[in-house]
Amino acid sequence: MASPHGSTQADQPSSTASLSNSTPQNNVPPSADTQDPFNGLSFKVGVAENKNSAYRAKMEDVHTYVANFAEKLDWGYFAIFDGHAGKSTARWCGNNLHTLIEQELLAKEASANCGSGASPSNLCDVKEVFHNVFVKADELIEEEGSGSSGSTAAVAILRWETTEDETEPAKSKPTKSGKKFDFVPGPQHKRMLYTSNVGDSRIVICRSGKAYRLTYDHKASDPSEIKRVRERGGLIVKNRVNGVLAITRSLGDSYIKNLVTGKPFTTSTEITAEDEFLILACDGVWDVISDTYACKFVKDIFKQQQQNSEPIDPARAAKRLCQLAIDKATTDNVTAMIVKFDSSVFD
Repeated sequence: MASPHGSTQADQPSSTASLSNSTPQNNVPPSADTQDPFNGLSFKVGVAENKNSAYRAKMEDVHTYVANFAEKLDWGYFAIFDGHAGKSTARWCGNNLHTLIEQELLAKEASANCGSGASPSNLCDVKEVFHNVFVKADELIEEEGSGSSGSTAAVAILRWETTEDETEPAKSKPTKSGKKFDFVPGPQHKRMLYTSNVGDSRIVICRSGKAYRLTYDHKASDPSEIKRVRERGGLIVKNRVNGVLAITRSLGDSYIKNLVTGKPFTTSTEITAEDEFLILACDGVWDVISDTYACKFVKDIFKQQQQNSEPIDPARAAKRLCQLAIDKATTDNVTAMIVKFDSSVFD
């Protein structure tokens, strides 16, 4: 079984691999006979957060997800932002980053007549889109005066692509009687997941019960990041850039941007029926819970829900994962987002 692949990061060798804190959106309203915001989609999203008041006076995490992202059926955008030195940068990212990415993607597709479903896989490099948008976001954050604070970012886009160079719109079907999904993929379609991150917020995918990390922890204890910072004239003091920041990449932090870059690490992964769910979480979770344990913990929750004939509920799983981090004495804010894939879309 191949592991997730296609990881790249500017200035670093490739690696193997709202607003009440949130901004959930669905660009296609659910039908009148249902209250399920994920009706017709091949994924469900659940989010939980905890200020962790025993250690933190303020909540600086922000999360965003968009169903039918970029006005495309069954696409998704998922993101976690962990602010520091204030919440303004994290809030800016939660409000704006998905719009910048959508505009960039739609500009690439404007002349391709892609329709509302899949996009040709060779139309644009989504990892390059991530890179361009993160750099542009840094510039806008500084221009708009939000750069005195900073934020990590862990972002994922789930989308359908065609394996053929089509000039006609991708075939998609609305949900009808007996049809479970708004978008019905054909043999020419593939499901792709693209991720991008700066800082130490993390994205982990559970594939056939095993955890695979799709992000890179940009910390001042990392040898390649230490080398990059020093080559730019910076110092690493007690595992902090110039004795201040524990992370080496972020959005915002304009006063130290020559050292703490916003250029992201990116990955691309084809999603198959083996892929079960995605976990996006801030370091308040990952400081005390390993990738492997988090995947096993969430997988067991879903298994129990299934055994009890209960609806699959990623929000409940996310809440329990956050509580586990609190119980394990994390000292940071905690936020977890779980994206549960429905493998029957491949049937």
